[in-house]
Amino acid sequence: MQRPTLLASTATDETFAGVTYHLDGELVPALTVELNSAQTVYFEHHILLWKHPSVTIGIRAMRGAFKRMMAGMQIFTTEAQGPGQIAFSRDAAGHVFALHLRQGEEIHVREHQFLAATGNIDYTFERVRGVANMLFGGTGFFIDKFHGAHGDGILWLHGYGNVFEKVLAPGEAIDVEPGAWLYKDPSVRMETNIQRLSTGIFAGMNLVMNRFTGPGRLGLQSMYLHAETADT
Repeated sequence: MQRPTLLASTATDETFAGVTYHLDGELVPALTVELNSAQTVYFEHHILLWKHPSVTIGIRAMRGAFKRMMAGMQIFTTEAQGPGQIAFSRDAAGHVFALHLRQGEEIHVREHQFLAATGNIDYTFERVRGVANMLFGGTGFFIDKFHGAHGDGILWLHGYGNVFEKVLAPGEAIDVEPGAWLYKDPSVRMETNIQRLSTGIFAGMNLVMNRFTGPGRLGLQSMYLHAETADT
């Protein structure tokens, strides 16, 4: 098996789908996006670092807001429109990176990892229940879904520690600590495996792993935070 590959953590004048952005810094990196008058970007409200006065700010409502509110998740995102520059930074050490989505492409993202996205990308979610609930206080957790429904666009994520990507071949599998996965292609299947570890004399413990099976991409973060301890 080929080991996961470290993603780039810096970018200068990177352009995709008509949007130019920059990634700077190592410990607590910053994302700077250059917007023209027709472009928008939406983001979590508490990550705005600075902006040009010409960039206007508004509110973007999310579908299914009531369900997210009942689970303690955000129900609004903040939206900025150019022209001008705007910069974002999460209040945590880690790795900011971009995923370029072609029209029609979709990516599934672990909750609390979203940073920003261009305005033409749809943002929905799915609540995961079942055995995985054991890892999140019995309430389950959300997978955020981003879809390039209206053309090519960019999704920016924040990972804790460093972020690696593993491309799984059809039928290829990898076991991952539940807090360490970050994003996956919809084609990658996820299931939870529990192994009981015991000496046969003293009390044992459960080893819980998420098994991901390809084909598709899987993002991993080297410093993981579970949902109940991650920033909201």
